Amino acid sequence: MNDTKNRYVTVLWEARAKAGREAEMKAFMTAAVTPSRNDLGNIDYEAHEVEGQPGTFIIYERWENRDALDRHLSAPRMQELVPQLLELMEGSIEEGIRLLQPFRPAQ
Repeated sequence: MNDTKNRYVTVLWEARAKAGREAEMKAFMTAAVTPSRNDLGNIDYEAHEVEGQPGTFIIYERWENRDALDRHLSAPRMQELVPQLLELMEGSIEEGIRLLQPFRPAQ
């Protein structure tokens, strides 16, 4: 990670529901969004379904810094959700995580 304590962290997470579990996973993710938005240090937390790909979901989230993201990920609520999520999705959670580094052209 190249983030600093003073730079926000952006996460893009993509996951695909197991066949036949698309609606169940969408409902699960919908219920998880609001509590995550209320976590300390959250800037944005938005869930999306990829157009034309039912059951493929992307969560876009921004955190004030890496510590805020780490607190979110280690929260007891999140630890309880992981096994439930793994029952609904293909692959692993880690496979879909992308940390984005902001950059701006020199002025």
